[in-house]
Amino acid sequence: MKSANDKTTSNEVVDPYLPQNGNFGYTVSRYELDLEYRVASNRLSGTATITAITVTELTDFTLDLSSALSVSKVSVNGKRAPRFSCRAGKLRITLPAKLATGAAMSIVVRYGGTPKPLRTLWGDVGFEELSDGALVAGQPNGAASWFPCDDRPSAKAAFRIRISTESGYRVVANGKLMSRRARASQTVWIYEQPEPTSTYLITLQIGVYETARLARTPITMRAALPERLRAEFDHDFARQPEMVKLFIDLFGPYPLADGYTVVVTDDDLDIPLEAQGISIFGANHCDGTGDSERLIAHELAHQWFGNSVTARQWRDIWLHEGFACYAEWLWSEHSGGPDADELAHRYHYELAQQPQDLLLTDPGPRRMFDDRVYKRGALTLHALRRELGDEKFFVLLRDWTNRYRHATAVTDDFTGLAANYADGSLRGLWEAWLYSAEVP
Repeated sequence: MKSANDKTTSNEVVDPYLPQNGNFGYTVSRYELDLEYRVASNRLSGTATITAITVTELTDFTLDLSSALSVSKVSVNGKRAPRFSCRAGKLRITLPAKLATGAAMSIVVRYGGTPKPLRTLWGDVGFEELSDGALVAGQPNGAASWFPCDDRPSAKAAFRIRISTESGYRVVANGKLMSRRARASQTVWIYEQPEPTSTYLITLQIGVYETARLARTPITMRAALPERLRAEFDHDFARQPEMVKLFIDLFGPYPLADGYTVVVTDDDLDIPLEAQGISIFGANHCDGTGDSERLIAHELAHQWFGNSVTARQWRDIWLHEGFACYAEWLWSEHSGGPDADELAHRYHYELAQQPQDLLLTDPGPRRMFDDRVYKRGALTLHALRRELGDEKFFVLLRDWTNRYRHATAVTDDFTGLAANYADGSLRGLWEAWLYSAEVP
């Protein structure tokens, strides 16, 4: 019998793009985070209670956790773990007694420290201080910067987040706000996220924000932003209700029960960020010019493509970014801008001028956020749309989001499903767009 550590130290990895992430031996169904955060000192402390089930016999196991956070106590099924250690991004736990396959595990980790982003190939990722507050930008592997977890997109779970912080700040987290209770100078916020969610899509947004609920929307839509940006927000984000109505028509029902929230930070951000049920924009994306409209459409589309239907491994990130990029084109087509065909021709020409060395279905970890993945992914969908015709193409998209709702998928799942909507073979199309580096 192999222990979890035996596997982790072998050549076996969960995802080759993030070989240090993910863990073996168990499946998590729920995380309950009970935290306190002090803004001025950037101090995070509390407990994580993790409900899991073993998928093999275990004597020990690991969780992903940043070395910036120190662990003071671990228990499993009510018994204190005899040994644990935290190094190189892994919390290694020895079980009080061997667990059989299929056994329940309730893991309680008490921890704390000064959270900071993880240094990665893609820059700083995870928990980050703002000028007056904090944010979590988890993609692709930043969840471990603030809580112990099995940090891989294929491991989805439900979440409950209880966090106490100074009463001058608003906390936005995933799911439904169950309660907000002021207690002396602190306010305790409790959020519940029932839909299965990848760890990188769980977020905390803390700032001096006012809130607004958008009117005349097909789903509940909210905003949290600095008061000084309200007029700019009302201008720049005015078409969100129309966007969500279009995307519901094209992609199927909105996948989350508690609606959609946009957070605008008081700081500038290089790029907007997606989380489950939430998108995060910087003050620079809310400047009254309307120039970020395509980004607003892109982040909204991720609620279907990426957040609900999630790539099982990062090599298939085109299933997130290609689809969200194509949603930008569909919004442009609907809203009076260039249609998708015009945009496809424009970006096809641009791609043809660039190096022909990117394989869409395996771009490599350093290039998985390369703009060519986004644009070539969108072009692949446009080529498929032209092959199938609009009626079959959009029925396929709705079938895709329904069949893999709150689940994970790979490229072969999409190409296999698309075959059901084609009159002939799509092999040539896939070979040209997905499995060849040269731009067709």
